[in-house]
Amino acid sequence: MAVTEARAISKTSYESYRSKTFRLSRGIQLRNEGDAVEYVEERGFVYFWPIKGVDLPSLWVAVAGRRPVADKHDDPGHVTWGWKDRLLPARRWYYGKLLRGKATMVSLDTLPYFYALSENYGDPSDYLLEYEAGRLGVESKQVFETLLAQGPLDTLALRREARLTSRDSDTRFERALVELQRGLRILPVGVAEVGRWKYAFIYDRVDHWLPQVTEQARGIGRGEARAHLIDLFLKSVGAATETQIGQLFHWRKDEVSKGCAALARDGRSARVSKLAGEAGEWWATAEVRDL
Repeated sequence: MAVTEARAISKTSYESYRSKTFRLSRGIQLRNEGDAVEYVEERGFVYFWPIKGVDLPSLWVAVAGRRPVADKHDDPGHVTWGWKDRLLPARRWYYGKLLRGKATMVSLDTLPYFYALSENYGDPSDYLLEYEAGRLGVESKQVFETLLAQGPLDTLALRREARLTSRDSDTRFERALVELQRGLRILPVGVAEVGRWKYAFIYDRVDHWLPQVTEQARGIGRGEARAHLIDLFLKSVGAATETQIGQLFHWRKDEVSKGCAALARDGRSARVSKLAGEAGEWWATAEVRDL
């Protein structure tokens, strides 16, 4: 059912809302691994680090506040690194370079909605359709086929077995890892003490590591998936433009518009003509708008 659209959101209302969702208020910062898991489940998805030019909560900000990521490894904010590594094999969340190819943490309840929008159809061999259509690179195909044949491998072993060890293949290998993570085909599942730094991710296929996601995504339509993810995003940031939504998820303008309209029909979002005193056009979550 349609609802009356919000005319404006005050700066006070907007900042108060975001201080809670970004965990900026004193006393609600994350303090341990349990808090971190609950936070990701609460928000649906967050970045691991804050990403310049992208408005989205992150684990770092929820622990350390709005300050640059510290260079010093002993900075208290870097407890997030240990949480992430220890929880990778526990299957408590999805971690990988998903949104805009940056380190993203997604709750297991939310992951099927991302998966429903991917090129995965429940059969490990469906990567060939993407490759034949020119949407999957040669190196990505090599890396995925290596994991398909041999199972989980650390980064060094994966690169060796995929025959991408030459110096001129450095960029191509890294690009393949990101492409496969963005496509929800592979993910880091642990850390191995190998290489010069005694630290390397172990990679596995998403359909092998989290087999339930394939079945959970099967009944989710693309329109439903987009609307759900936009809803979670707006609940995290309070309000956003269609351009910001499209850039984050890498969707077409018409796909974003349809998703926002669906939320408006359900009363979960509304257009805003003025946000924190600035004129413009945003979509705001029903939880923050001033009617």
